[in-house]
Amino acid sequence: MTVVLKLGGSVITEKDEPETVDRTALSAAVSAIAESAVGEDIVVVHGGGSFGHHHAAEYGVSTTEGTHDVDGVQAIHGAMCRLNAAVVDALSEAGVPAVPVHPFSAAARDADGDLSLPTAQVTTLLAEEFVPVLHGDLVAHAGAGATVLSGDELVVELASAVDANRVGVCSTVPGVLNEDGTVIDRIEAFEAVASALGGSDATDVSGGMAGKVRALLALSAPAVVFGPDALPAFLAGESPGTTIAGDDDW
Repeated sequence: MTVVLKLGGSVITEKDEPETVDRTALSAAVSAIAESAVGEDIVVVHGGGSFGHHHAAEYGVSTTEGTHDVDGVQAIHGAMCRLNAAVVDALSEAGVPAVPVHPFSAAARDADGDLSLPTAQVTTLLAEEFVPVLHGDLVAHAGAGATVLSGDELVVELASAVDANRVGVCSTVPGVLNEDGTVIDRIEAFEAVASALGGSDATDVSGGMAGKVRALLALSAPAVVFGPDALPAFLAGESPGTTIAGDDDW
């Protein structure tokens, strides 16, 4: 079984404090991954949290708005590399054979914004029993300089590339919430929940929960959105939180 797991940036960082790792939350997530049975059959993706989002907001960069400012590019990508190193180090210390994969080095968008992401390195690393750890990053964008490549976009690309059996998105909330704050059990179309979705509470240049749902509906397999406490359950094969499944998934 192959699992693609996204750790939200808000889960593993103090999102309102620039470049601050939430060590307790990261340790809990790493422990769950290390204790799970999926072993080398897992690809980890993490968001930007207070690292990438902070700098991207400062330079006005998002998934649609780019920059040609080299200082901005270095600041955003550098911050994401520092967070990635912290995640990889924590996984390694827990005995997980984690290795970094930096999307900025390989991905690109064309002038229409369509993403090209080579994934042979990821599939080969999996076959060689490593755990690839990717992250939200910048991406070269024709006509726009560099734009944000969100972790949610990466999840969609990677799930298809590695033929994932399960996709999980660990967020700060226990699932996708409706207007009453209740977890929505299943989402099959964006229009059905659009009124309940909005951006995140902290700085987020990648679309908030609405962006997550739109991205996950594009998957060929159902995805599960859940909170940090439910990560062990997801890795054990359960489906806590909200299941997101497009028309092709049911």
